[in-house]
Amino acid sequence: MEVELFDKTRAYLEQIGLPRGDLYHLPTSDGVFADGGHFRIEVPTINTLAAARELLNQAQRQGIVINRITETYGLFRHTRSQIQQYVELANEHQVQLVMSIGPRAGYDTSASAKSAMGKSISYRLRGQEQIIRSIEDVNRAFDLGVRNFVIYDEGLLWLLNEMRKDGHLDNTIRFKLSAHCGHGNPASLRLLQQIGADSINPVRDLDLPMIAALRAAVDVPLDIHTDTPVASGGFVRFYDAPEIVRIAAPVYLKVGNSVLEQHGQLPTLQDMHMMLNNVCIVLELIARFCPEYKQS
Repeated sequence: MEVELFDKTRAYLEQIGLPRGDLYHLPTSDGVFADGGHFRIEVPTINTLAAARELLNQAQRQGIVINRITETYGLFRHTRSQIQQYVELANEHQVQLVMSIGPRAGYDTSASAKSAMGKSISYRLRGQEQIIRSIEDVNRAFDLGVRNFVIYDEGLLWLLNEMRKDGHLDNTIRFKLSAHCGHGNPASLRLLQQIGADSINPVRDLDLPMIAALRAAVDVPLDIHTDTPVASGGFVRFYDAPEIVRIAAPVYLKVGNSVLEQHGQLPTLQDMHMMLNNVCIVLELIARFCPEYKQS
């Protein structure tokens, strides 16, 4: 008789609705988005208006659907006019715009956040005043038409969700938890869902069995990278995209960042062409190897 290691612990995890381990049999997810789609395409690090306009106009000309663009430079580093133009552009192209809350430790006076040992805190918030400023960043952006926000701090996520539940924030606001928070296991994702995350970006380099285990733990969409900037490994896993869709639906495939050197940089117009090229490759592979799975 084959004995499973740590069987008592695994049985308890199963009892509370978590997977017994990473799911090496790669079960097919039966989840979909509200419109019946299995996957959506997200292009991240769209940090200037010019870049956003170039990407969306070129995608329209080529008949490519981009479902979501994500700005990661920081809302408080854009003028009112720039934010309004982002919103107008997104509405024109019927794409979801996600913008990032601006204050974070890396922009603050923190010496720790800028040190080699302090990178893990560089996107989180230092002190209650930064919490308050982040809330005001959301209020400012909401007044300008932004409805979707990247969150880099779990405490802030919990607080904004409480405000949403209590009516202090509009219930149409949605929160995306960033990969910079460093979460990569089912228990952590279950917690993030419970405190208000509407989609979750786990760490970027998870194997397929690990991703399958995440899907078994939560219902919200997962945001999974098909490629990353050099600063976070520079990997390109386009051939994994069909399997990611199968095991992780509903899923946002985050495509294009291998074009960039680092997160948060201001991309060029040429970068947009190269990112769109990556999107084309991912869509081609999904259509070839799992045509039954549909894009929203």
